[in-house]
Amino acid sequence: MNEHPTWARLPKKKGKTIVLLHGGLSSSTSLLRTLGPGLSKRFQLAAFDRRGHGRTADTDQPFSYETMADETIAFLEMLNRPVYLLGHSDGANVALAVAMRRVDLVKRLVVVGGNFHHEGLNEMAHFTPDSPGFAEFATQYATRSPDGIEHAKDVVLKSLELVTTQPTWTPVDLARITVPVLVMSGDDDVAKLSHTVGLYEALGNAQLAVVPGTSHSVLKERTKESVRLITHFLLGPEIPRTKYPLRRSANNIEL
Repeated sequence: MNEHPTWARLPKKKGKTIVLLHGGLSSSTSLLRTLGPGLSKRFQLAAFDRRGHGRTADTDQPFSYETMADETIAFLEMLNRPVYLLGHSDGANVALAVAMRRVDLVKRLVVVGGNFHHEGLNEMAHFTPDSPGFAEFATQYATRSPDGIEHAKDVVLKSLELVTTQPTWTPVDLARITVPVLVMSGDDDVAKLSHTVGLYEALGNAQLAVVPGTSHSVLKERTKESVRLITHFLLGPEIPRTKYPLRRSANNIEL
């Protein structure tokens, strides 16, 4: 992508297509294994591993959501079809960045466990090369990465810099997103619940799903329920028809 060798999975057929955007320190495999079996019954699936993740080599550049959006835009332009964009964690933030810049490429968004400002995250212990699980992560990282186990430390440090300084968007920035958006999270997610609600409220055409009894791993903890919610959103009307519309009253039809 953008003259950088990139691992990708392309849709097998024409039709309604979801592009899956994986989280930080992860790869497309995570979403393809969890959501893939359920979503593939109704949609074509596509995905790619961002630079420094999964089977795609890294560069010397620091991580940023804007450069990740550059990669994603290049991938969407290559697909040459309108798509649904589904991102988890860092992938959710990338999805927001893409929609703010190139809403013409996206039909609808699903953002799971995302945040529009780094200050919206809960206090937590950051994952560093000194963390207890780093050795296990590095070994797993090396099974896919062309950069080998030695590069795992660099990727972790670049990811830490990313999540502690970015993004810095405002509700005014988010208002540029005009397509329907499903904002989804666990009720014990990495983003503060108030921040997640703020994201929902900043979007003009959004729906909110907070899944009870779940964490940042909501897609793994409640996979079937997640697939059901996502499918219902993507195939449903652009503006939900509810019996007592308030927030959507200007554009709603009472049942």
